[in-house]
Amino acid sequence: EVQLVESGGGLVQPGGSLRLSCAASGFTFSINSMSWARQAPGKDLRWVGTINREGDRASYADAVKGRFTISRDNAENRVYLQMYSLKSEDTAVYYCAMGGWDGPKGQGTQVTVSS
Repeated sequence: EVQLVESGGGLVQPGGSLRLSCAASGFTFSINSMSWARQAPGKDLRWVGTINREGDRASYADAVKGRFTISRDNAENRVYLQMYSLKSEDTAVYYCAMGGWDGPKGQGTQVTVSS
């Protein structure tokens, strides 16, 4: 059974940084790309970015490009989302997903950007 557990969310001031983590189990992590998606209050789920299985290439939504970085540790079955220069519009529940952003997801972790 695919299990994804996100953590690391919280309240951060505008301009601040936060690092999210996702622990994966129940599947062969190292052969799957991994994605992050987010859902802001009252809005649809949106793609944030995807990292390839080797961890040497990632793509990002325009809204986060240059501010967010996805990385992974295949030995630890973890994927990370490092977020810098956070803005109020980054406030959302963040999910990691197996494969594309429409794949199986965890329960999400809340990120709130507010002063």
